[in-house]
Amino acid sequence: MLVVWLTGIPASGKSTIAKKLYKKLVDVGIKVEILESDELRKILTPKPLYTEEERDWFYGKVIIWLAKLLYRNGIFVIIDATGHKRVYREEARREFKEKFIEVYVKCSLETAMKRDPKGLYRAALEGKIKTLPGLQVPYEEPTNPDVIVDTDIEDVDTCVRKILEHICGRELIPKEYCSKLNT
Repeated sequence: MLVVWLTGIPASGKSTIAKKLYKKLVDVGIKVEILESDELRKILTPKPLYTEEERDWFYGKVIIWLAKLLYRNGIFVIIDATGHKRVYREEARREFKEKFIEVYVKCSLETAMKRDPKGLYRAALEGKIKTLPGLQVPYEEPTNPDVIVDTDIEDVDTCVRKILEHICGRELIPKEYCSKLNT
């Protein structure tokens, strides 16, 4: 199958896109799972510290390891995680090679701060969070993403269509699925 990493600053739209992409894939009969970083953290680091060491372990080891388990069992994997360092995403690309695509969910900081569905930016501005990627620690934009979607100007359907067009254009999933996806 395939591993797709949706990366971008918090509140860029990764989860919304992941859910819509998931539904489209499931509707045509593809087995798919979303590795959503916030949900995984609730189990693996219920009291996260968000230190560099913890993030290196979480993104660089845990998420990639879980994706590998699912992938080798024939599951299409969507990673919905900021992964603020390029090194995390580069490690995933080395692991999955041609069966990996990096999707940059581009969004201005201003737009993300206006959306702020989880209150992360507000908490950071109040000093309750000290290491929010894109605001207090750098978010390293992808240098050569496979797909760029811009949620400042593109709606979720357009973003998902661009991702599916890339997947089908590179023949990363069987053609019979692509014909059902109407890309």
